[in-house]
Amino acid sequence: MKKIAFFFLLLLNVGTIHGQYSIDTSYTVKSTYDRLIKKYPFITIVKEKKDKNVNQFNDLVYNKIADRELHLDAYFYTEKKKNPAVIMIHGGGWRSGNKSHMQVMAQEIASKGFSCFPIEYRLSLEAKYPNAIFDVKNAIKFIKDNAKKFNVDPNKIVVLGCSAGGQMAALIGTTNNDVTFEDPKFKSKSSSKVNAIINIDGILAFKHPESQEGEMASFWLQGSYEENPENWHNASALSHTDKNTPPVLFINSSFDRFHAGRDDMIAILSQNKIYNEVKTIKDSPHSFWFFQPWFDEIIECTVQFLDKIFK
Repeated sequence: MKKIAFFFLLLLNVGTIHGQYSIDTSYTVKSTYDRLIKKYPFITIVKEKKDKNVNQFNDLVYNKIADRELHLDAYFYTEKKKNPAVIMIHGGGWRSGNKSHMQVMAQEIASKGFSCFPIEYRLSLEAKYPNAIFDVKNAIKFIKDNAKKFNVDPNKIVVLGCSAGGQMAALIGTTNNDVTFEDPKFKSKSSSKVNAIINIDGILAFKHPESQEGEMASFWLQGSYEENPENWHNASALSHTDKNTPPVLFINSSFDRFHAGRDDMIAILSQNKIYNEVKTIKDSPHSFWFFQPWFDEIIECTVQFLDKIFK
């Protein structure tokens, strides 16, 4: 009965139809604000601040699959010709959300001397794991191929994600040079290798004592853990963490379930002398990155980490 009710609720949250796939519109900044405001009456939604030194381009096509175009946005600091690039992956349970959720953060980080790229990727109603991973890695290759246009240093690439996007960012960073996570159909002269990971409240292991993943993960991973344990293992960044993992910044809420596997990953990183930091935003809810008073703190620790890694 519970499963029937769950899928009925999912159907209610499915919005418009695009071509041959549905769009789940349940996860938005406004819906998150409406849910949190009673418990956190002091929060305000972060507004975008324009900066004269940041160029902005929206909805650039980085790949086309049949008739389906995939887009990214570009925000880049114009005062330097070679900026570290920050690839930005939105959250939404691998099923909902869109790249507009990352635009305010992209504008703010770009104004500090970076090139930032919110990425559109195929969600689980359209394509199951690992297609979203392929999409973001393809976007990284596209950005490197066009590095001069976007004032990007192709040797200074960071992947940053929030929630489900944080899980994806960690997986992308820990699978550098792993051909099984590359899309063989995408033609590029560049690699998808990244040089640092910023994981904002994303899990590191799907099957773990700290993890509470269920239907949303099962829907993306093509079955429950009992039905498809291989995908649950392979989609976990912890499974791939080793001496080749790049430096990592973990930015977490006060909810333990959203950093399942983090401490185990840190143990491996530390054993291999790989730089890592943990920043816990005290008394914060999940999706804290959309709101003040936490947004400025996120930007500050992100820029400090990037400066330490790259400057």
